[in-house]
Amino acid sequence: MPEPEGPVAGRGLKVGVAVAAFNAFVTEGLLQGALEALAAAGVEDPAVLRVAGSFELPVAAKALVASGCDAVVALGAVIKGETDHYEHVAAQTIAGLQQVALTTGVPVALGVLTARKAEQARARSLPGPGNKGAEAAEAAVQAAAAIRRLGGRAGGPDR
Repeated sequence: MPEPEGPVAGRGLKVGVAVAAFNAFVTEGLLQGALEALAAAGVEDPAVLRVAGSFELPVAAKALVASGCDAVVALGAVIKGETDHYEHVAAQTIAGLQQVALTTGVPVALGVLTARKAEQARARSLPGPGNKGAEAAEAAVQAAAAIRRLGGRAGGPDR
């Protein structure tokens, strides 16, 4: 029997959400969007793990995978300041999240905003269409459901 798609694609999946506290005026909106999207996809009781900043998201994602999550949504906001710190944090965060996904085989959806101005990040975290947290959550569910259809870990018998 084919696996469900659309509004029930997430049924039976364990999804974790790693969210950075830094730039909470952005990340809280991303989290709300992600949780709403997960609920709409049929995901029940997603695990939410809060960390200090975006740089800590890869280790949080790895911990969520180790706890049995079929997919992880990583949410953060890296906003350009007066130094190059922004570029280093953004690049290493994204590389770390990709490494977690590739080494574990568990999808890690990128909901880490990189913006030149705070207003740009805030606009992408507001409720409604265009909320990047919701988009990342949808991507995580789609990837995990696809892996499940192939007989992989996501919701499969080896969980």
